[in-house]
Amino acid sequence: MIAEPAYGTLDKNTTIVSENYFLKTDRIGFRSWTLDDIELAIDLWGDAEVAKFIGGPFSNSQVQRKLSTERAILRLYNMQYWPIFDLASGDHIGCCGLRPYKPEEKIYEIESHIRKEFWGKGYGHESAKAVIAYAEKKLDAKAIYASHNPANVHSKALLEKLGFQYTHDAIYEPTGVSHASYLLNLA
Repeated sequence: MIAEPAYGTLDKNTTIVSENYFLKTDRIGFRSWTLDDIELAIDLWGDAEVAKFIGGPFSNSQVQRKLSTERAILRLYNMQYWPIFDLASGDHIGCCGLRPYKPEEKIYEIESHIRKEFWGKGYGHESAKAVIAYAEKKLDAKAIYASHNPANVHSKALLEKLGFQYTHDAIYEPTGVSHASYLLNLA
């Protein structure tokens, strides 16, 4: 589980707090997935438009497995694709977080999935910046890896805006499509 974080600033817009959210930006709160979050997970990964670039949409049983996987990754590596919420309304925005990519080299993979009613409002950028700052300051990350489906032009634009550099193409097994891969060097 994520340890109770101490108060402290990661950058001028991202603060670690010790309440329901372990990480906050100006608009977004991050917390860990719980077993009670199945409906939130279904609304996210079961949505055809949200999941079309990652191998979905997913059935309820597939979403349950995804939720279990996220919880297992948290137990094993103290990270996951954390659910994110709008601080003003409490609405579930989606998820953004990390997985081990090359943990021995302190390289982690970032990914975000945003519910369609929040598209175009800057939540993907804001949440990714917070996760990158968290990885750098709390995990001593040396680099962040990311990839995107070639049809997802918005993800490509976001990665480029965040400073990621294209490295190669690789088959993404859930889609069977060659995804563009990127690296953001932090060291």
